[in-house]
Amino acid sequence: MPGRLPVPAIRRAHRLVGGFRHRRPRQLAYGIKALTAALLAWALAGPAAPEGRAYVAVATALLMVNASTVYRSVTNALQSIAAKVVGLVLALMTVRLLGPTAGAIAVIALLTVLAGPRRTSDGRLQVASTAVVALAAMAGDPMGGLVSPVLQTLAGAVVGIAVNALVLPPLHVDDSDSAVRTLAHAVGELLHDMGTGLARGELRSKAPGWLHRGRQLEKHLAFTQEQVRQADESLRWNARCVTHGSHDVTYGELFSALRGVSLQVRGIARTLADNAYDHPDRHLGLQFLERYAETLQLAGTAVRSLVDDLRTETDPADPHERLRTAIEGALAWHETLTDLIGQGTLTKPGAWHVYGSLMTDVERLLADLDYAGAHRT
Repeated sequence: MPGRLPVPAIRRAHRLVGGFRHRRPRQLAYGIKALTAALLAWALAGPAAPEGRAYVAVATALLMVNASTVYRSVTNALQSIAAKVVGLVLALMTVRLLGPTAGAIAVIALLTVLAGPRRTSDGRLQVASTAVVALAAMAGDPMGGLVSPVLQTLAGAVVGIAVNALVLPPLHVDDSDSAVRTLAHAVGELLHDMGTGLARGELRSKAPGWLHRGRQLEKHLAFTQEQVRQADESLRWNARCVTHGSHDVTYGELFSALRGVSLQVRGIARTLADNAYDHPDRHLGLQFLERYAETLQLAGTAVRSLVDDLRTETDPADPHERLRTAIEGALAWHETLTDLIGQGTLTKPGAWHVYGSLMTDVERLLADLDYAGAHRT
């Protein structure tokens, strides 16, 4: 009908509205903090600014108050102040030698771009921009043009840090928790799916998909590592962290365990994918695959138990007990498989390297789960 939006457009609109509603409290807090910092910086640095217009102080305060953590706002402030001081001194020297001319701008650009390693390019560009902007102000009053921006920068940095630290200082514990849970679910589901597929005899058809999902775990690992790092950083110098329990700082250890498990899962997926199309004499025996499948399923349950409360009406056991039971069950299957391989019951000619790779990966996986489970109880 004319005038009606298509269904995909309506769904996208609903998602946007839902996302806005979810982020609204956080965005409102950021807005209040930014407005507070801007007004305080303008009032504090006004006497030191030309005609009371403390634009540099306001800009610096906004940068500091919008830092992702209190610790980051302090380090950013120190870097910003150092860059501005160097830029202003550089501008003063070039004005004294060359005057406010195009030659002074060329000298500033050459010195800041060519000096220092490439990794400090952001700081050097800040030095250059500060020096160029200061040329006009310092042309008529060199000392006034040098002192006022420095005082404004100091005032803005102090205000921005204070507001960021005292008015709802940012914490990223929930984001870290969510990222770790998502990673654990991805790893646990892949283990469970590999075990289910092996039990159903779907190795050849499902192995490429398992390998693809194993490779995709790298993206989950990189994202989760950044979230955990930011969460740990947000707890530094943060008054709000005293209201949170000690369990909020254990995501680093849990992530380290999950990273080790992820590496072993990817190795298992790689070996299974290679074996699916390998020489017939190197195919794994059905008895081995059946037992290995159950080991993977138990391991998948153990991984999910690290982050989920798996209590149900039929199984009301504590999640830590279920984790311990799942790991012990997987270890028992591992010992059984090792004994059968040692006796030559499950082996085929030419398949020793495949058995060895799979057993080594699952042994390391279970060791990481055992360590993580012991530290979560």
